Amino acid sequence: MHERSQELAPLQKTLGYTFCNLKLLDKALTHKSYANESDTPIKHNERFEFLGDSVLDLIISGYMVLEFGDLAEGELSKIRAAVVNEGCLAKLARKIDLGNYLLMGKGENLSGGRNKASILADAYEALVGALFFDSNLETVSRVFMPMLIDEVNKCKESWTFQDYKSDLQEYTQNKFVCIPTYQVVRETGPDHDKRFEVSVAVRREIQGMGSGRSKKEAEQNAAQMALEEYLSQSD
Repeated sequence: MHERSQELAPLQKTLGYTFCNLKLLDKALTHKSYANESDTPIKHNERFEFLGDSVLDLIISGYMVLEFGDLAEGELSKIRAAVVNEGCLAKLARKIDLGNYLLMGKGENLSGGRNKASILADAYEALVGALFFDSNLETVSRVFMPMLIDEVNKCKESWTFQDYKSDLQEYTQNKFVCIPTYQVVRETGPDHDKRFEVSVAVRREIQGMGSGRSKKEAEQNAAQMALEEYLSQSD
């Protein structure tokens, strides 16, 4: 564990927090592919990921209720959903080089797992969950909210939580006189942590792919990809 402690020291320095129980941090950064390849039973980070998702919801909600008194509940929910989603959390994970600290199986590592958005987002949530177990909600907020505040404020100002499905449908109706169709390509993960991959097609041609923790989130991400591609072609 001494060698692992040295490996994780830069991450703890970046976070500005030193774990009392380093095993919690190590578990948060252990991908299930690593555990599956181990000769001895090893716990991976899925349970911490489940906890971290709820903790993120709570600290972001608390911040917004205090800071955005002019917004309705529905708008607050949309902002929160835009921040606590795969793309945003993966971006935050990359900012602290979280992929470099992950323990993962050889196959997953060779396939670029350290930079996969789904794996990075899960690891970020697991990190939040582990730090909550090691400390308390106030400390979690102190460590993570400085990173999250920028994303929350960006979403509020730019309305990146807009309804991309509606926007894409309006675009295709005007330009092609048709509407997009969505199809679930793949479902992965246990029941408590399902992942969905969805394609969106326009005139029977796939124009975008998206993933998310729900079909709705995956569809929104697929619609965003398609819409951005269409708009870039018209520039």
